Amino acid sequence: MKLNYIALMISGILLFSVTSCKKDLQDTNQNPNASQNAQPDYLLTAATKSTADTYWGTANNMDASLLFVQHWAKIQYTDPDRYIFSNSAFQELWTTGYSKSIVNLNQIIKIGDEQSNPNYKGVALVLRSWVFQLLTDAYGNIPYKQAASIDEYLTPAYDTQKDVYFSLLDDLKAAQAALDPAGKAISGDVLYGNNIALWKKFANSLRIRIALRIADREPERAKQVFAEIQAEGGLLISSNSETAQLVYLDSPNQNPISNLFDTRDDYRISKTIVDKLFALNDPRLPVYASKTKDPTDKTYVGIPNGLLVGDASNLGFTRTSKPGTYFLAPHAPAVIISYAEVLFDRAEAAARGFTVENAADLYLQAIRASLTQYGTADSEINTYLASPAIQYGASNFRKSIGEQKWIALFGQGLEAFAEWRRLDYPQLQPAVAGTLNGKIPQRFIYPGTEQSLNADSYKAAVTNQGADLLTTKLWFDVN
Repeated sequence: MKLNYIALMISGILLFSVTSCKKDLQDTNQNPNASQNAQPDYLLTAATKSTADTYWGTANNMDASLLFVQHWAKIQYTDPDRYIFSNSAFQELWTTGYSKSIVNLNQIIKIGDEQSNPNYKGVALVLRSWVFQLLTDAYGNIPYKQAASIDEYLTPAYDTQKDVYFSLLDDLKAAQAALDPAGKAISGDVLYGNNIALWKKFANSLRIRIALRIADREPERAKQVFAEIQAEGGLLISSNSETAQLVYLDSPNQNPISNLFDTRDDYRISKTIVDKLFALNDPRLPVYASKTKDPTDKTYVGIPNGLLVGDASNLGFTRTSKPGTYFLAPHAPAVIISYAEVLFDRAEAAARGFTVENAADLYLQAIRASLTQYGTADSEINTYLASPAIQYGASNFRKSIGEQKWIALFGQGLEAFAEWRRLDYPQLQPAVAGTLNGKIPQRFIYPGTEQSLNADSYKAAVTNQGADLLTTKLWFDVN
């Protein structure tokens, strides 16, 4: 994956920025020294990196979803770990998603049509579907149909989560059909370096992810997705080398986690996942957690989620474990969808009767893929796979797949949060000093700006979906 041009491209990127009620800015606040006709390669790099940075960064990952799923915990400034948020806390995903990512990707789709290059259009549809998936997974009902035409719809209506997911399945099916490995080349692709065959696999892998999102509500539609992909040739991500991920470079284009840990020390690995990895004798423990700075009995020490500030700091900065050095490295990848996740998805589809594959075999393949992803030796993998504690339980696929998928998704906070809500495993305990009456958040609250800038649409969404609270369950979350 050729990323040596990312720094050059980022330095010249033109980001198309919009807000819900600031159309005049789009028309008049233009830089006379910059081109107003951005090229698709610059837009593609910009949209990919801005989304990956937000997806893997502080506001949505480290200060929210990683805490909710108890991969990470806070040892200082513990309010987010106790579920205390302002109405601007979840602004970044919304703002970046709409004003940078989707705007740029919509422009690429338009340029692809103008230049008769379906590969630009297909790639942009795949990435746009991922952005919309992140948004609806987090908030629920969101603007989708009218989000493509901000000039026409300054206060876009919200679509139901069901309609968004169904539309994304249509978009990804269209993208997969449009993408042509023998067609025109594209530039600016910092994920797959113009390997269109891998983009087709990426598109289908997102399709099965979304199919399982709707599986508890719309099982027949979900099953249909798997049948369609099979009829089209069944192309899915099929090795760790095909994982969809952005591999970061040196500063200033390093991984956002690496950038944060250069200057801050207020995050630790959660006791919940450390205890689980110890109990399973899981070889990913030294990858996911760093050794304590001062020697301790266990070497790897997590902290409980949601402690009061004093209680957390009393555990000792040098006697508790930071996340593993793998995740703190400047070049650590922002994983969008891994080979292991695809195998877990195939296992679940088989368990649900959507396919005729062997769920138990795919489950073990998924665990192997996750361990291999982090360089675990074959001998350790074989020992782990033989452990009675991790054997597939056909009577409760949610537990087997949910717990191992939770481990495999370490670091991917938004995805792990969605899967934990959907599968209901592992069965997590709320934050020690949580503020939600013994509950764990079930969604992001809408940004406060939506209440003031898009009030009518916001109110209609809340009326349809339920109160704009952290504890309101979304449509896909049945149990």
